[in-house]
Amino acid sequence: MRKIDMTKDIWARLLRLRGGEFHALTANAAMALYAPIATAQGPFVLAQVGQSLDGRVATPAGDARDISGPEGLAHLHRCRALVEAVIVGVGTVKADDPKLSVRMVPGPDPVRVVVDCRAELTGEEGLFHDGGAPVIVIQGREAKRQTYAGADVIRLATRACGLDPREILDALEQRSLHRVLVEGGARTIARFVDADLVDRLHVSVCPIIIGSGPMGISLSPIERLSSAQRPPTEIYMLGDDVLFDCSLKPALSPAKPAGRDGRPGMRLPLLACGRGGS
Repeated sequence: MRKIDMTKDIWARLLRLRGGEFHALTANAAMALYAPIATAQGPFVLAQVGQSLDGRVATPAGDARDISGPEGLAHLHRCRALVEAVIVGVGTVKADDPKLSVRMVPGPDPVRVVVDCRAELTGEEGLFHDGGAPVIVIQGREAKRQTYAGADVIRLATRACGLDPREILDALEQRSLHRVLVEGGARTIARFVDADLVDRLHVSVCPIIIGSGPMGISLSPIERLSSAQRPPTEIYMLGDDVLFDCSLKPALSPAKPAGRDGRPGMRLPLLACGRGGS
Protein backbone atom coordinates (compact mmCIF):
# COMPACT_ATOMS: atom_id res chain seq x y z
CA MET A 1 0.00 0.00 0.00
CA ARG A 2 1.43 3.38 -1.05
CA LYS A 3 0.73 6.70 0.63
CA ILE A 4 -0.09 9.70 -1.53
CA ASP A 5 1.99 12.71 -0.52
CA MET A 6 0.93 15.39 -2.98
CA THR A 7 3.18 18.45 -3.09
CA LYS A 8 2.64 21.69 -5.00
CA ASP A 9 5.56 20.82 -7.27
CA ILE A 10 4.25 17.35 -8.15
CA TRP A 11 0.76 18.69 -8.82
CA ALA A 12 2.14 21.49 -11.01
CA ARG A 13 4.05 18.88 -13.04
CA LEU A 14 0.91 16.79 -13.42
CA LEU A 15 -1.03 19.78 -14.73
CA ARG A 16 1.76 20.45 -17.24
CA LEU A 17 1.60 16.80 -18.31
CA ARG A 18 -2.13 17.26 -18.80
CA GLY A 19 -1.37 20.20 -21.05
CA GLY A 20 0.89 18.08 -23.26
CA GLU A 21 4.30 19.09 -21.94
CA PHE A 22 6.86 16.32 -21.63
CA HIS A 23 8.42 15.70 -18.24
CA ALA A 24 10.42 12.79 -16.90
CA LEU A 25 8.18 10.85 -14.52
CA THR A 26 9.56 10.56 -11.03
CA ALA A 27 9.11 7.32 -9.13
CA ASN A 28 6.62 8.29 -6.42
CA ALA A 29 3.09 7.26 -5.52
CA ALA A 30 1.40 10.48 -6.66
CA MET A 31 2.92 10.22 -10.14
CA ALA A 32 2.12 6.51 -10.36
CA LEU A 33 -1.56 7.21 -9.60
CA TYR A 34 -2.22 10.38 -11.58
CA ALA A 35 0.23 10.38 -14.51
CA PRO A 36 -1.72 7.69 -16.44
CA ILE A 37 -4.72 10.04 -16.38
CA ALA A 38 -2.76 13.18 -17.25
CA THR A 39 -0.88 11.56 -20.14
CA ALA A 40 -3.68 9.40 -21.59
CA GLN A 41 -3.83 9.60 -25.37
CA GLY A 42 -6.96 9.14 -27.45
CA PRO A 43 -10.19 7.87 -25.84
CA PHE A 44 -9.72 7.39 -22.08
CA VAL A 45 -12.40 6.76 -19.47
CA LEU A 46 -11.86 6.88 -15.71
CA ALA A 47 -14.68 5.86 -13.36
CA GLN A 48 -14.59 6.96 -9.72
CA VAL A 49 -16.60 5.55 -6.80
CA GLY A 50 -16.43 6.75 -3.18
CA GLN A 51 -18.06 4.26 -0.82
CA SER A 52 -18.31 3.01 2.76
CA LEU A 53 -16.78 -0.17 4.18
CA ASP A 54 -20.04 -1.97 3.43
CA GLY A 55 -20.13 -0.74 -0.16
CA ARG A 56 -22.73 2.03 0.21
CA VAL A 57 -22.53 5.39 -1.51
CA ALA A 58 -25.36 7.11 0.38
CA THR A 59 -27.98 6.60 3.05
CA PRO A 60 -31.47 5.42 2.01
CA ALA A 61 -32.50 9.11 2.17
CA GLY A 62 -29.77 10.00 -0.34
CA ASP A 63 -27.23 11.69 1.96
CA ALA A 64 -23.81 11.10 0.39
CA ARG A 65 -21.86 14.23 1.26
CA ASP A 66 -19.65 12.91 4.07
CA ILE A 67 -18.64 9.45 2.80
CA SER A 68 -15.17 10.45 1.57
CA GLY A 69 -12.70 12.14 3.89
CA PRO A 70 -10.81 15.34 3.01
CA GLU A 71 -8.05 13.52 1.10
CA GLY A 72 -10.60 11.39 -0.72
CA LEU A 73 -12.43 14.53 -1.83
CA ALA A 74 -9.16 16.16 -2.89
CA HIS A 75 -8.46 13.05 -4.98
CA LEU A 76 -11.82 13.42 -6.74
CA HIS A 77 -11.07 17.07 -7.53
CA ARG A 78 -7.62 16.12 -8.87
CA CYS A 79 -9.29 13.61 -11.18
CA ARG A 80 -11.70 16.29 -12.39
CA ALA A 81 -8.81 18.65 -13.10
CA LEU A 82 -6.94 16.04 -15.17
CA VAL A 83 -9.82 15.13 -17.49
CA GLU A 84 -11.65 17.13 -20.14
CA ALA A 85 -15.22 16.15 -19.23
CA VAL A 86 -17.05 14.69 -16.24
CA ILE A 87 -20.20 12.59 -16.72
CA VAL A 88 -23.01 12.09 -14.21
CA GLY A 89 -26.52 10.69 -14.49
CA VAL A 90 -29.62 12.77 -13.98
CA GLY A 91 -30.27 11.04 -10.64
CA THR A 92 -27.02 12.44 -9.23
CA VAL A 93 -27.94 15.96 -10.31
CA LYS A 94 -31.44 15.70 -8.84
CA ALA A 95 -30.19 14.26 -5.54
CA ASP A 96 -27.04 16.34 -4.96
CA ASP A 97 -27.24 19.39 -7.27
CA PRO A 98 -23.43 19.10 -7.72
CA LYS A 99 -21.17 21.81 -9.11
CA LEU A 100 -18.78 19.23 -10.66
CA SER A 101 -16.02 21.84 -10.50
CA VAL A 102 -12.41 21.82 -9.28
CA ARG A 103 -12.31 23.65 -5.95
CA MET A 104 -10.02 21.75 -3.60
CA VAL A 105 -6.92 21.89 -5.85
CA PRO A 106 -5.63 24.29 -8.50
CA GLY A 107 -6.63 23.24 -11.99
CA PRO A 108 -9.12 23.65 -14.84
CA ASP A 109 -12.79 22.74 -14.52
CA PRO A 110 -13.98 19.95 -16.85
CA VAL A 111 -16.94 20.26 -19.18
CA ARG A 112 -19.98 18.95 -17.26
CA VAL A 113 -22.07 16.26 -18.95
CA VAL A 114 -25.44 15.08 -17.64
CA VAL A 115 -27.05 11.92 -19.03
CA ASP A 116 -30.78 12.69 -18.95
CA CYS A 117 -32.43 10.14 -21.20
CA ARG A 118 -36.04 11.20 -20.52
CA ALA A 119 -35.39 14.96 -20.22
CA GLU A 120 -36.20 15.10 -16.50
CA LEU A 121 -34.13 18.19 -15.69
CA THR A 122 -36.17 21.34 -15.14
CA GLY A 123 -33.55 23.96 -15.94
CA GLU A 124 -33.57 25.24 -12.36
CA GLU A 125 -30.59 23.08 -11.35
CA GLY A 126 -27.57 24.99 -10.09
CA LEU A 127 -25.09 23.94 -12.77
CA PHE A 128 -27.13 25.83 -15.38
CA HIS A 129 -26.81 29.11 -13.48
CA ASP A 130 -23.49 29.05 -11.58
CA GLY A 131 -21.35 30.60 -14.33
CA GLY A 132 -19.03 27.58 -14.27
CA ALA A 133 -17.69 25.29 -16.98
CA PRO A 134 -19.84 24.49 -20.03
CA VAL A 135 -22.70 22.02 -19.60
CA ILE A 136 -23.77 19.31 -22.06
CA VAL A 137 -27.07 17.47 -21.57
CA ILE A 138 -27.52 14.10 -23.31
CA GLN A 139 -31.18 13.36 -24.06
CA GLY A 140 -33.02 10.59 -25.86
CA ARG A 141 -34.51 11.59 -29.20
CA GLU A 142 -37.90 10.27 -28.10
CA ALA A 143 -37.99 12.52 -25.01
CA LYS A 144 -39.82 15.82 -24.94
CA ARG A 145 -37.44 18.40 -26.37
CA GLN A 146 -35.96 20.57 -23.60
CA THR A 147 -33.44 23.38 -23.71
CA TYR A 148 -31.47 24.83 -20.80
CA ALA A 149 -29.78 28.18 -20.24
CA GLY A 150 -26.32 28.13 -21.80
CA ALA A 151 -26.23 24.33 -22.19
CA ASP A 152 -25.52 22.26 -25.29
CA VAL A 153 -28.18 19.57 -25.74
CA ILE A 154 -27.26 16.38 -27.62
CA ARG A 155 -30.10 14.05 -28.60
CA LEU A 156 -29.23 10.40 -29.23
CA ALA A 157 -31.23 7.35 -30.23
CA THR A 158 -32.73 5.44 -27.32
CA ARG A 159 -31.79 1.76 -27.36
CA ALA A 160 -33.58 -1.13 -25.65
CA CYS A 161 -32.29 -0.15 -22.20
CA GLY A 162 -31.60 3.55 -22.58
CA LEU A 163 -28.81 5.57 -24.14
CA ASP A 164 -25.79 3.74 -25.52
CA PRO A 165 -22.66 4.80 -23.60
CA ARG A 166 -20.54 4.27 -26.72
CA GLU A 167 -22.62 6.84 -28.58
CA ILE A 168 -22.28 9.24 -25.65
CA LEU A 169 -18.48 8.98 -25.81
CA ASP A 170 -18.52 9.32 -29.59
CA ALA A 171 -20.56 12.53 -29.29
CA LEU A 172 -18.08 13.93 -26.77
CA GLU A 173 -15.12 12.99 -28.99
CA GLN A 174 -16.70 15.00 -31.79
CA ARG A 175 -16.39 17.98 -29.42
CA SER A 176 -12.70 17.16 -28.72
CA LEU A 177 -13.50 15.75 -25.27
CA HIS A 178 -11.43 12.56 -25.18
CA ARG A 179 -10.37 12.17 -21.54
CA VAL A 180 -13.52 11.53 -19.48
CA LEU A 181 -14.37 10.93 -15.82
CA VAL A 182 -17.59 8.98 -15.11
CA GLU A 183 -18.40 10.13 -11.59
CA GLY A 184 -21.87 8.77 -10.81
CA GLY A 185 -24.30 7.54 -9.98
CA ALA A 186 -23.99 3.81 -9.58
CA ARG A 187 -26.17 2.92 -12.58
CA THR A 188 -24.31 5.30 -14.88
CA ILE A 189 -20.93 3.89 -13.83
CA ALA A 190 -22.22 0.32 -14.20
CA ARG A 191 -23.39 0.98 -17.75
CA PHE A 192 -19.94 2.16 -18.82
CA VAL A 193 -18.22 -0.75 -17.06
CA ASP A 194 -20.67 -3.30 -18.50
CA ALA A 195 -20.01 -1.91 -21.99
CA ASP A 196 -16.25 -2.43 -21.45
CA LEU A 197 -15.54 1.27 -21.93
CA VAL A 198 -13.72 2.05 -18.66
CA ASP A 199 -9.93 2.09 -18.77
CA ARG A 200 -9.35 2.67 -15.06
CA LEU A 201 -11.69 2.30 -12.09
CA HIS A 202 -10.97 4.11 -8.83
CA VAL A 203 -12.80 2.77 -5.77
CA SER A 204 -12.21 4.88 -2.67
CA VAL A 205 -13.27 3.22 0.60
CA CYS A 206 -13.88 5.34 3.67
CA PRO A 207 -13.84 3.76 7.19
CA ILE A 208 -17.55 4.26 7.80
CA ILE A 209 -20.39 1.70 8.00
CA ILE A 210 -23.76 2.92 6.73
CA GLY A 211 -25.71 -0.34 6.93
CA SER A 212 -28.17 0.28 4.11
CA GLY A 213 -28.60 2.46 1.06
CA PRO A 214 -27.51 2.33 -2.59
CA MET A 215 -24.42 0.35 -3.57
CA GLY A 216 -21.44 1.90 -5.33
CA ILE A 217 -21.45 -0.36 -8.40
CA SER A 218 -24.13 -2.83 -9.51
CA LEU A 219 -23.03 -4.76 -12.59
CA SER A 220 -24.69 -7.50 -14.61
CA PRO A 221 -24.92 -10.68 -12.51
CA ILE A 222 -22.56 -13.64 -12.91
CA GLU A 223 -23.04 -17.24 -11.78
CA ARG A 224 -19.49 -18.20 -10.79
CA LEU A 225 -16.58 -16.34 -9.25
CA SER A 226 -14.41 -17.69 -12.07
CA SER A 227 -16.26 -15.21 -14.30
CA ALA A 228 -15.50 -12.25 -12.01
CA GLN A 229 -13.18 -9.52 -13.18
CA ARG A 230 -9.83 -9.54 -11.37
CA PRO A 231 -8.11 -6.45 -12.72
CA PRO A 232 -4.52 -5.52 -11.90
CA THR A 233 -4.86 -3.21 -8.88
CA GLU A 234 -2.65 -0.80 -6.95
CA ILE A 235 -3.66 0.35 -3.46
CA TYR A 236 -3.06 3.85 -2.09
CA MET A 237 -3.69 5.64 1.20
CA LEU A 238 -5.63 8.92 0.90
CA GLY A 239 -5.63 10.11 4.50
CA ASP A 240 -8.04 7.72 6.22
CA ASP A 241 -9.47 6.48 2.90
CA VAL A 242 -8.10 3.53 0.93
CA LEU A 243 -8.07 3.84 -2.87
CA PHE A 244 -8.09 0.84 -5.19
CA ASP A 245 -6.73 1.84 -8.62
CA CYS A 246 -7.97 -0.87 -10.98
CA SER A 247 -6.68 -1.15 -14.54
CA LEU A 248 -9.58 -2.57 -16.55
CA LYS A 249 -7.76 -2.45 -19.88
CA PRO A 250 -4.13 -3.15 -20.80
CA ALA A 251 -1.97 -0.08 -21.24
CA LEU A 252 -0.98 0.73 -24.82
CA SER A 253 1.82 2.80 -26.21
CA PRO A 254 0.87 6.52 -26.41
CA ALA A 255 1.72 6.29 -30.12
CA LYS A 256 -1.12 3.80 -30.59
CA PRO A 257 -4.22 5.05 -28.74
CA ALA A 258 -6.88 2.43 -28.22
CA GLY A 259 -10.21 2.31 -29.94
CA ARG A 260 -13.40 1.66 -27.98
CA ASP A 261 -12.74 -2.10 -28.07
CA GLY A 262 -9.28 -1.70 -26.52
CA ARG A 263 -7.47 -2.39 -29.81
CA PRO A 264 -5.78 0.31 -31.90
CA GLY A 265 -7.84 1.69 -34.71
CA MET A 266 -10.90 -0.58 -34.41
CA ARG A 267 -14.46 -0.14 -33.18
CA LEU A 268 -17.01 -2.67 -31.99
CA PRO A 269 -20.59 -2.57 -33.23
CA LEU A 270 -22.85 -0.40 -31.11
CA LEU A 271 -24.49 -2.20 -28.20
CA ALA A 272 -27.48 -1.37 -26.04
CA CYS A 273 -26.96 -0.04 -22.52
CA GLY A 274 -26.74 -2.44 -19.62
CA ARG A 275 -29.13 -0.52 -17.33
CA GLY A 276 -32.16 1.69 -17.74
CA GLY A 277 -32.75 5.02 -16.09
CA SER A 278 -30.29 7.87 -15.95
